[in-house]
Amino acid sequence: MSKFRKEFGAVNPTLTQAISEKKLSRRSIMKLLSAGAVMSSGLIGFPALSFAADTPVKGGKLRAAMSNASATDTLDPAKGNNSGDYTRQYMFYNGLTELDKSLMVQPALAESVESADGVTWRVVLRKGVTFHDGKPFTSQDVVYSLSRHKDPAVASNAFKLAEQMTTIKALSDSEVQIVLSQANFDLPYMLATSPFLIIQDGTKSFTKAVGTGPYICKEFSPGTRSVGTRNPNYFKPGLPHLDEVELLGVTDQAARVNALMSGDLHIVSTLSATDCKRIKATHDFALLESKSGMYTNLIIRTDIKPGSNKDFVLAMKYLQPREMLVKTVLQGYGDVANDTPVPPWHPLYNHELKPRPLDVEKAKFYIQKAGMNGATVEIITTPNIEGAVEGGQLIQQVARGAGINFKVRRVPYDGYWSTHWTKDPVGYGSINPRPTLDMLFSQFYLSSAPNNESGWKNDQFDQLVVAARGERDQGKRKQMYGDMQKLIYDHCGTLIPTFISSTDGYSKKVGGVEAWPSGMMMGYRFHEFAWLNA
Repeated sequence: MSKFRKEFGAVNPTLTQAISEKKLSRRSIMKLLSAGAVMSSGLIGFPALSFAADTPVKGGKLRAAMSNASATDTLDPAKGNNSGDYTRQYMFYNGLTELDKSLMVQPALAESVESADGVTWRVVLRKGVTFHDGKPFTSQDVVYSLSRHKDPAVASNAFKLAEQMTTIKALSDSEVQIVLSQANFDLPYMLATSPFLIIQDGTKSFTKAVGTGPYICKEFSPGTRSVGTRNPNYFKPGLPHLDEVELLGVTDQAARVNALMSGDLHIVSTLSATDCKRIKATHDFALLESKSGMYTNLIIRTDIKPGSNKDFVLAMKYLQPREMLVKTVLQGYGDVANDTPVPPWHPLYNHELKPRPLDVEKAKFYIQKAGMNGATVEIITTPNIEGAVEGGQLIQQVARGAGINFKVRRVPYDGYWSTHWTKDPVGYGSINPRPTLDMLFSQFYLSSAPNNESGWKNDQFDQLVVAARGERDQGKRKQMYGDMQKLIYDHCGTLIPTFISSTDGYSKKVGGVEAWPSGMMMGYRFHEFAWLNA
């Protein structure tokens, strides 16, 4: 076993053999996992297990649709901010590392990523890799790709994460040294995420993508579609299977599902609970459900009214119809949450923090304490965030007994993220899974995070985030993350009522489809592994 696997999480070989030979029931497997048979490093999920053994078929054109499409669609990994962007970028680029279907870190463009102290990292690159234009992949491409996140002018979504990289330098054509400001043993997981995909040295324009990925960019039309043709020089033997992939952006849910069932599309993302039932009732189509850390959240800005009143925020936490959302809106495709971004099945979940029940009387008490009895508050929502419209309407109904009036205003999805997200006093957001709690907390909860959704600031929380990065002892790390969840639970204005299973639909002509907890559509990488049966 390589040092890479030893350092960053290898599955117990006895467990692996039992799984591969199908000797364990799913219940037995989950018991082993919860007992620690798999090493944990703050991962946002347990393995999604599948025993698919079909023989891949080569060739063919697959047509897929994501639920995101707008003029801001991008091929720049630094700017990607939704599942459509992530999926498109994984078609054309690779990271130094990548996550497999068990959320374990694997080598990709890097053969190894090693550190003795969590501060100074040595990255040895894979040799013989070329970009789509034939240029050899070298350390200069890595230095350029990682360094640009630190440039404020780039406005990278990963700026805060990259800020901890104090030095990024090439030691040779095939070796890079990364020095961090403080120890962070989760760095290999971070490098597997879409912002840190590797682009060619000096790239300024992103009208086309020139990467090392499984597909060569043939067409990119923001808001409409992207087309990729198979990369014949891809460094992974036997991959990809398809000759061509057309990735469409279709925001209308009914149109996506109808196109799938009419045969115009082979696989589509983001199904409603109703559509899940509709697809499961057919013979020619199937549902791909992946348990994940994805959630829709109600964001209350705590730095402006009414969220600056702590009693109002607490009242809102008692007005969350959590079980109702899971049973009725999600139709069981989800889990009740406790307002922290850590799923209840996560190994670092703080089980002492019980989800607050829907309690109108308690909410009424805190509304009165806040001096807001009879007040009217607007909740901003948009149809394409799953459960947001229904969540707002349910709060509106149950809150009448608490002495406060809510007005639910729907706005168009196009432009929602730039115009409304994190800007409205009370409104909805949606967060895709992150591979580690450190990434999740660093991007959305740190006081200095650019995407600190509720404007929440807590010095103790900030200190714990940094300290946990450099802690290798899993017991101490679990205590630190438990303390961080408690601070969020008690004080933060970001309310998370449920976790949402990722649900995608596909034609049974598509092979190789498996559930990956790192995100929808096989962790946004279905195109690399799927094939079309004749």
